[in-house]
Amino acid sequence: METLFTTTPELLIAAFAAGLVDSVIGGGGLIQLPALMTVYPAQPPAWWLGTNKLASIFGTGSAAIRYSLTIPVRLSWLVPAALLAFVGAFSGSVLITLTNTAVIKLLVPVLLTAVLVYTLTQKNLGATHAPIDRQRWSALIGFAGCACVGFYDGFFGPGSGSLFMMWMIRFYGYDYLNAACSARILNTFTNAASLLWFGSHGDVSWALGAALAACNIVGALTGTRLAFYGGVRFMRWAFILIVSALIIKTSLQSARGLGWIS
Repeated sequence: METLFTTTPELLIAAFAAGLVDSVIGGGGLIQLPALMTVYPAQPPAWWLGTNKLASIFGTGSAAIRYSLTIPVRLSWLVPAALLAFVGAFSGSVLITLTNTAVIKLLVPVLLTAVLVYTLTQKNLGATHAPIDRQRWSALIGFAGCACVGFYDGFFGPGSGSLFMMWMIRFYGYDYLNAACSARILNTFTNAASLLWFGSHGDVSWALGAALAACNIVGALTGTRLAFYGGVRFMRWAFILIVSALIIKTSLQSARGLGWIS
């Protein structure tokens, strides 16, 4: 029988905020996961990750549905991309249980900084929606990119939604809104893959995850409403601000994990 975990108002607020941020840009895990770690410090890391993924899949899933009701998706490439992202995320979730992630965590702020600098220097990036029809080797590169981000999401995860979006914008010619739609669909598949692994090993609190999932859904629907209301310009600035926050957050986490700061 599963142990019952009581939630707190702070944890529910964190879940709402995580759903909102995830639905717009991605990176909600850096809000929800630390909240779980703070409220339940005695639980093992796999339990934190598994319970977080249970809540997150409902947030990303509800955002994906909301976006898809308005924005058409290209299933011809999205279906194989989502399946490869699923396989990548499952592999990453398996590997994280066997690996020291300190070095990988150190690379995260470096990668996000590169994404931020590129976004700032490309003023018109993501401003217009001009999908690029990738063929043959170019198509394989696109699928490989989705699989790699999926692996990262399963292995560690912070900012994976932002990386999916940047891949859609830079490689496929999407604008921010269309990229957000596809990225949320891909994120739903990667969350499902991680949940499958952690759930099958008993590393999920289903009751607590359900409560957090409800808050994730409300946050996600609020976020998508803001995205549609604000349009591409709002999405660009939200992307810049949230990625900047992710850089600071992951840099501090990496420094503490390596013992550079207390």
